[in-house]
Amino acid sequence: MQILIALLTGLFAGLHTSTWGMYKDSPHEGFEWGKYYRSTIAAVLFAPLVWYITGLDLTTPSGVFLLFGSIYVAERGLMEIWKTFLRTEDQSKYFIPMQLHVLGRVVESKRDRYIAAFFYVGGIILIGWGLVMLWGMYKAGDLNWSPYLILILLSVGGWVSAFGGAWKDAPIEGFETFKFFRSPAVAYFWAWVAANLTDNFVVITLCSLGFTVACIETYKTFFFPSRPRGKFQGKPISFPEMLKRRQNFIPIFVAAWVFVIVAGVMAFLGPHSGLIK
Repeated sequence: MQILIALLTGLFAGLHTSTWGMYKDSPHEGFEWGKYYRSTIAAVLFAPLVWYITGLDLTTPSGVFLLFGSIYVAERGLMEIWKTFLRTEDQSKYFIPMQLHVLGRVVESKRDRYIAAFFYVGGIILIGWGLVMLWGMYKAGDLNWSPYLILILLSVGGWVSAFGGAWKDAPIEGFETFKFFRSPAVAYFWAWVAANLTDNFVVITLCSLGFTVACIETYKTFFFPSRPRGKFQGKPISFPEMLKRRQNFIPIFVAAWVFVIVAGVMAFLGPHSGLIK
């Protein structure tokens, strides 16, 4: 039964990502069903693995809520690694290159990009190992820090996102103070939310960044629908028919939010415990 719930959670997490991605990009790139479902398929495939690693109890609303955030960041991480380091694509169609670049200059060498990917993934693995060690110390009573101080560490994904975004975007479109500090602030909030439901440091960290991406992308996509996505800034709308057609997908996006919000509300209304007592 729990495996079916994991797959359903992965489906909604993937459809959420697929929809905002299509909504922002399709006026410039057009629509392809295969491309639309790419993130959905990845999230569904990731779901059982993430569930197994996290050990979440999916018979509880909190388990479903936390799994959604964990799957979300796993899928996003995979796609960003692929787009940044592994995929070779013509970058002239973008205002901000999606491929690895240094101060706007695209790294064309596959070897150099693969080397960078190796160290990037290695860094992620080291962070995960460090979180597991810290969690072990906490469970053994050897980490007597305030939970709110611990959450600064567990929301580190927000700072990684902030510095990564500044590295990628600022040399081309300038530095924005609000944009830089937005991700860390939102990540800390979601770390606090997750910490009310679990004391698992890895799950809190994953949910912190996963829900941060989900919220910020929702804000950028649907609160400012007429503003071109950063990577397409100044680029022509080549598929104007998508401005209308994309509206048909909004109910799918809303359904995904309803799914996870209901799970989160039920988790907080019922008995729950975590890092935050």
